[in-house]
Amino acid sequence: MTGPDSLAPPQMVLEAVPADPPTLADVARLAGVSPATVSRVLTGSVPVRRETKDKVQEAVTRLGYVRNRAAWSTARLRAGSIALVFCEANVRVFADSFFARMLSGLSRALASADLQLILLTPHSPREYHTMSRYLRAGHVDGAVFISMHSRPDFDLARLGIPLVLCGRPGEGGEKLSYVDADNVDGARRAVEYLLESGRKAVATIAGPRDMSPGIDRLLGYRKAMASVGVSDPGMIAYGDFGLVSGEQAMYRLADHRPSLDAVFVASDLMAAGALRALRRLGRRVPDDVAVVGFDDSPLAQNTDPPLSTVRQPVDAMAAWMAGELLTAIASPSSEPRYVVLDTELILRDST
Repeated sequence: MTGPDSLAPPQMVLEAVPADPPTLADVARLAGVSPATVSRVLTGSVPVRRETKDKVQEAVTRLGYVRNRAAWSTARLRAGSIALVFCEANVRVFADSFFARMLSGLSRALASADLQLILLTPHSPREYHTMSRYLRAGHVDGAVFISMHSRPDFDLARLGIPLVLCGRPGEGGEKLSYVDADNVDGARRAVEYLLESGRKAVATIAGPRDMSPGIDRLLGYRKAMASVGVSDPGMIAYGDFGLVSGEQAMYRLADHRPSLDAVFVASDLMAAGALRALRRLGRRVPDDVAVVGFDDSPLAQNTDPPLSTVRQPVDAMAAWMAGELLTAIASPSSEPRYVVLDTELILRDST
């Protein structure tokens, strides 16, 4: 961010590349279904089989299809740009591949809109104040917020621009549109798999307690453990989604519960740190301790051993967020939308 009295755009401006926009019919053709089925999947108006939904979501991602382009084409733009807000310190944004994948996905999804993406990375209260002034000053037509932490001193609704959030908002954000992965169900299924495979003492390294992904993935863990009658606070440690915090949390768990034989970790980066700690402790993976992460980032295939993980559909989430934001810009009075996409358990050698 720039200084507190400046309204100049922040560090990075990415020019979207114009392209012929794909149509709903193109999505239907690629997915091998009817346009009506595509419409049902995109609107969520009628239940659709999981296999069909996956095919449509994959086609949407591959084509970069954005909903309601007709409405977008009639929108009155003030600035010709949108803000992409990563609510983390720069060092974190550039260290975690999730942010690069989300940036790439949004850039592809917005390519046909012929506008700029302005990247903002507020972290301190001063930076949030500067960002708020910048957004309210009419420099952008809308914004996507990613990696939001609970901030009682920051009211998103008062920014006065169309918004879409990546992830379920915290308290006070109920009337804001969001796109999320099903963090609760993804975590629950991962832990259930560990239990069903014979693991008896399953711990977790949870994410931050002020972020909905951290809260929801911990809830999924607790639901799975409750189903077998287990509730042990000593089997829960917390990290910040970063590698070092995962390593430190694994040391704490191993010290408090040396008999643990599995750990569900709320991010792949933290899981990589947990693997490093287990290796230094002389605990074999998966023979002594099974490990499951969350994200299915590129890192997951390159850990030692390759990491079992919960895949969240980052590209599809980006495409949905782009579509919902363009719709909100074109129709400011439209009702907020809440989109939750399925996750998938990917099994590799760490389990």
